[in-house]
Amino acid sequence: MLACSGFIKAAADSKVLTFASLDWPPYTGSTLSDQGGSSEVVRAAFKAMGYEVRIKFYPWVRAIKMAEKDANTMAYFPEYSSEEVKQRCALSTSIGRGPLGLAQRKNKPVQWKDIKDLSQWTVGVVQDYVNTAEFDQRVASGKQRVDKSVDDVVNLFKLANSRVDLAIIDPYVFAYLIMHDREVSAVSSQLSINSKLLEEKDLYVCFKKTAEGQRLAAILEQGIRKIDVARIMRNYISNYR
Repeated sequence: MLACSGFIKAAADSKVLTFASLDWPPYTGSTLSDQGGSSEVVRAAFKAMGYEVRIKFYPWVRAIKMAEKDANTMAYFPEYSSEEVKQRCALSTSIGRGPLGLAQRKNKPVQWKDIKDLSQWTVGVVQDYVNTAEFDQRVASGKQRVDKSVDDVVNLFKLANSRVDLAIIDPYVFAYLIMHDREVSAVSSQLSINSKLLEEKDLYVCFKKTAEGQRLAAILEQGIRKIDVARIMRNYISNYR
């Protein structure tokens, strides 16, 4: 029993943390400098508190499962907030913000004023991504048609090939993929971002909903106060525009 409690204390005292993430440039990515802007923010905040963060990259659904099931993975990021996310996560303070918009085909631009207007079109979404509360509620109630993809690249490819009418995506991610992803670049002349945004979204780290997860969320909050999140993100994203 003493050995077990000693192990738990050693884990709690560890200054090296393992987080899960996905390739979602320019925010996160295994091949990006500093592994992305959001990764740079998280590392800087924890470094200010004396911690080292190591990030392992997975497809999105697996990243979530790793944080939930793997004892050595304390969190995943970046995540949007939702009621469902709050039920299973100890959410951090905001680690930055990002726009959420709609990609469209240039030859079929869309005009809309209210989220209800989107019901006349099939919207491409990424499986298990949080979108906006109202949009996701309309999907759940059957009022909005969607087509799910495993990632943004597949979603945009479906859009270019008229398999969906719109695709939900962060405009910075859209711009990065157009410049750096071969498949998206090949169809980029057909696509644009709709002028109306869905929402400006805060980004979070989703910690395990345990006492240790809550402790780490509190440490991150203290670290965030010691750094300039907006400057880090602004400088990082500007390098990819």
